[in-house]
Amino acid sequence: MSTNSIFDLSGKVALITGSTRGIGLAIAEEMARHGASVVISSRKRDKCELVAEQINDELSARPGSAVSIPANISNKEEIQKLVDETVDKLGSIDILVCNAAVNPAYGPMSDLPDSAFQKILNVNIMSNHWLAQLVLPEMRHKKNGSIIIVSSIGGLRGHDKLGAYCISKAADLQLVRNLALENGCDNVRVNAISPGLIRTDFARALWEDPKTLAARTENDPLRRIGEPRELAGIAVYLASQAGSFTTGQNFVIDGGSTIV
Repeated sequence: MSTNSIFDLSGKVALITGSTRGIGLAIAEEMARHGASVVISSRKRDKCELVAEQINDELSARPGSAVSIPANISNKEEIQKLVDETVDKLGSIDILVCNAAVNPAYGPMSDLPDSAFQKILNVNIMSNHWLAQLVLPEMRHKKNGSIIIVSSIGGLRGHDKLGAYCISKAADLQLVRNLALENGCDNVRVNAISPGLIRTDFARALWEDPKTLAARTENDPLRRIGEPRELAGIAVYLASQAGSFTTGQNFVIDGGSTIV
């Protein structure tokens, strides 16, 4: 990657949660291709190590492009260890991508168990808050940093089967606005990406059946599902010099579905 490019991430360290598959994996791969050293993190160590190995094999001319640091982000102590180990191994955290999320419930909120609601709130909101608290002091000290939270178009509208998930994603959007407001004076930028329907394991129930997929996309302007890599470009933009005047914003990447 040319150092003259405003999208160059050379010398930057990016910590990306939920980065062994789907959108998180695509973001990690693309940030590494643009020069960043990326931390691959999810709950399962073997998957983290496999993804890091694959990225390092692809970018063999730049050894150590990816490191594996597994963590369960529903646990605050593990989040602390994730951040500490990242700094120990790579020296700093310049870019934080909060991508990991859960949705253990499908149905009306009237039937939602407290345990499922609490899990959604802990993983989808609290973990992002904890991660931001841990990385912000260094970013403020350096007067530079980028935090990206992967939200969802579900945070922009109601849903009769995914209510708790949508509530958590709406809260993430407000978290972004508050963090951007509080930290902009130290040149720390905080933004959200809200995907529409993307071909991931997380959304498999919405696209695996061809009839379901056709019905879901028939009125969308692009008339198709999105692919994980189509989210990676906006993440690189937000993390790089190209996005240096962008903060507090939500980027909807949904094939146009929310304009219909």
